[in-house]
Amino acid sequence: MNNHRNQGIQYGITSALFLGIIPILGKQSINLGFQPLAVVAFRTTLATIFIMLFISLIRKGSFYIYPIGLIGCLLAGLINGIGSILYYTALSRMNASIAHLLYSFYPLFIALLQFLDKQRLSKVTAIRLVLTLPGVYLLVGTATNTIDPIGLLLMLASAFLYALHLIINQRILYEVPAPTVTLYTLIAMSVTVCLSFVIFSPHLPAHGTSYWPLIAMALATLISRVTLFMGVKNLGSLQTALLGFSEQFVTVFLAITFLQERLSLLQWLGASLIGISLLLVAFEKQSTNTRRKSGLLSWLDPQSTLSMNFPWKSPP
Repeated sequence: MNNHRNQGIQYGITSALFLGIIPILGKQSINLGFQPLAVVAFRTTLATIFIMLFISLIRKGSFYIYPIGLIGCLLAGLINGIGSILYYTALSRMNASIAHLLYSFYPLFIALLQFLDKQRLSKVTAIRLVLTLPGVYLLVGTATNTIDPIGLLLMLASAFLYALHLIINQRILYEVPAPTVTLYTLIAMSVTVCLSFVIFSPHLPAHGTSYWPLIAMALATLISRVTLFMGVKNLGSLQTALLGFSEQFVTVFLAITFLQERLSLLQWLGASLIGISLLLVAFEKQSTNTRRKSGLLSWLDPQSTLSMNFPWKSPP
């Protein structure tokens, strides 16, 4: 049990590091002239191609998935695809550091969803959430530049959808290997964002614009998503999300280094509170991956929402 928990922490940290890099690369791509929909469409599609090649060459067995697992992946991918569109649209309206710090609300949305689902939160989790609230407020509320209200709402909506997609992955997909979950979730995300790009903003920057930030984003997306789902499997969605707060520090550090963004003293105080919250992950208990027959999220249980004649598990 402890070994699974330690692996979950390692995967969560790795995912957070690469997730922290992605907003900087995305902001660079937007600054180069890419529309937000173009950024999310290219990075998601390239990440999907990369993992398809990886599975084809190394883990062909990962193409197999239970029918209900496929439905869960498609649902999670659709939700996260819409969330990604909202995220990069918001990113185009504000600094990368502030935008991603707003995105850090997603563990709070997970906790809210679990509370409404009649799940008890541990005392340590409650303490960590209490620490993050003033921490995030100091990081966001004391910003020297006025925060775009539309960008703020879009980012919070994106954070909620990201939280919901993590809940889905924990409740339905915990039997499925992480590479398989990543593949089919990314396929669904790619279809969602590519259709949005073609319909709403089929424009590319001038010839000669560098695509390297987008390629790097795709690689970071692939690694972050595989390790994210491994973290969810071994640690649970809420604890993985709380551990993922470390990605904020990666984003802020890179924004200061490469985008010349700055934080005030009060904002650094908020970052310190979040850092204390991260350290408390060592005292968290293992999350149990059980399906519930009641509660707000009971619809995520295939056996309660689908007929028993539905092939929710096909023979391997």
